[in-house]
Amino acid sequence: MRRAIFIILALVLGIGMLAATAFRIPALQDRMVRRVVDRALASAPDRLFAEDALRVLLCGSSGPLPHPSRAGPCVAVLAGGRFYVVDVGRGSWNRLAGWRIDGARIGAILLTHFHSDHIQELGEFDLQTWVAGRSGPLRVFGPPGVERVVAGFEEAYALDAGYRIAHHGAALLPPDVGRMQARAVDPGLVLEENGLRITAFVVDHAPVRPAYGYRFDYRGRSVVVSGDTSKNAGVVEAARDADVLFHEAQANHIVGIISEEAGSAGRPRVAKIMSDIPDYHTTPVEAVEVANEAGAKLVVFYHLTPPPPVRLMERIYVRGVPEVRDEGWILGDDGLLVELPADSDAVIRTSLGG
Repeated sequence: MRRAIFIILALVLGIGMLAATAFRIPALQDRMVRRVVDRALASAPDRLFAEDALRVLLCGSSGPLPHPSRAGPCVAVLAGGRFYVVDVGRGSWNRLAGWRIDGARIGAILLTHFHSDHIQELGEFDLQTWVAGRSGPLRVFGPPGVERVVAGFEEAYALDAGYRIAHHGAALLPPDVGRMQARAVDPGLVLEENGLRITAFVVDHAPVRPAYGYRFDYRGRSVVVSGDTSKNAGVVEAARDADVLFHEAQANHIVGIISEEAGSAGRPRVAKIMSDIPDYHTTPVEAVEVANEAGAKLVVFYHLTPPPPVRLMERIYVRGVPEVRDEGWILGDDGLLVELPADSDAVIRTSLGG
């Protein structure tokens, strides 16, 4: 037995030494690099863009407060061979790129309102989908005022765009394609194409006015994204009988503790901000009350404030929710994929990973 153990250890050590030696050989190093690059260049599976279902990918589950593994608010809806993005919080493009979503397939960006955590990556989405080869200017829908936001980002990226055109050539990066088209919309129909219908509805995020949520209907299935709002009858009506409701959820019981502790720690500015924000957001309990009244099959909490830092905190975050709705809800995490097969009642939940 001792001899067998000795032989096994010697073999393991020998293999390890050979591997370490081989790793120093440039040709083998390059071969490993090529394998990594090949995987990185591969696009996401075509099935994500198949026309047999309405799909929703949570590309950012956090609110404005920082979190090491959650991007800022972003919900991507995939239908009719394209993807449509509701809000573009920090890190959201990096999430989509990591999942190898083909930027050339972007249909439009829909902004709910213009708080910084919802618009931070607008310039990056424009740049990256242009470089990926989208076919025309990037459409950006939103409430009145979207023109100012788009113009600001275009000006901020103007020098960068000029450098890239000069370096790579206008044939590869057509200047007219690299622009954004701001489209201010009123509540109601926003867009109808490739079988997908998108409508906007007003929510209550005062003093932010107007602020919108969006509903997506495709082949008999429906998804609603609330945007930022206090508990609101407009969301109930928009989410009537929806398959999935992505609803913002702020844990005000935790926010209150932060405010109290900040005051005790001599941080009056933090205490004041934390005491101000509960009145224009929705708690997890209120979000499931909205879902219950609307008859939504599944509610996904997103725009989590403060984003739970550990799993134990997630249980505290949703305190009281099971008593109001015992099933049909989930605390969203980056990478959550919800698939709604056409003309069906099935709701399939998987994950692309964080």
